[in-house]
Amino acid sequence: MKYKVDHDLHIHSNISSCSYGKEQTPERILRYAEENGFRKICLTDHFWDERSGEPNPWYRDQNFAHINAARPLPESDNVKFLFGCETELRHDLVLGISAERFDEFDFVVIPTTHLHFQGFTVTEKDNISFKARADAWVRRLDAVLSMDIPFHKTGIAHLTTGLISPEREQYLEVIREISENDMYRLFRQAAKVGVGIELNASVFAPSETEKDMALLPYRIAKECGCKFYCGSDAHEEEHFFYAKPRLENAAELLGLTEDDKFVI
Repeated sequence: MKYKVDHDLHIHSNISSCSYGKEQTPERILRYAEENGFRKICLTDHFWDERSGEPNPWYRDQNFAHINAARPLPESDNVKFLFGCETELRHDLVLGISAERFDEFDFVVIPTTHLHFQGFTVTEKDNISFKARADAWVRRLDAVLSMDIPFHKTGIAHLTTGLISPEREQYLEVIREISENDMYRLFRQAAKVGVGIELNASVFAPSETEKDMALLPYRIAKECGCKFYCGSDAHEEEHFFYAKPRLENAAELLGLTEDDKFVI
């Protein structure tokens, strides 16, 4: 059976510092889910756990008290509304959520590709070339997959994104520098630990000329037995209007079936 886009597990409300939509509230998010026939959604505002050490200034106010203020989430007979977060991985490979905090969340999104926080997620050395960025891509994903965390409720966000390159339109130059051997090794490990791989609507719109390279990591992940979940990564209301069609197109391009779905 073909993969059904019946969920969205990566959504921000307006308490995330990068969300500028005044209407981006849990109530509006629930309505988006109902309008699109989703059975499950997850609120994943940005979060740095104060127990994980010093964040960068952007994350300092996005602590647990801040994001927990969203609860209780609105309820629906048709949609299961989960409470999650999107945390961070520092350049020294410290994860921005402690083991104890995992218990507070239904789902945790970990972006290994936030390579735009100079001095926080990447160092000056990581910034010198596409190859250095590719090495950081591999090193950071490798680190997360080696951690002792509850992978059954963890997702790896946007593995292909403009954020991996200093110039967003050049992100595929970084992907080209990643060896297929490394991709196979990493995605075999991802399948083994059972982490979810994200189809991200905000970045999953490759042109025809980019398509083969943009899809390559996901094709290898599928071949290795990884499971996939959908995330709009919506930060404002306008993102709701293109999310489901893009996610359906991604699932179609990859030939995903219901057997390929990550389920929490």
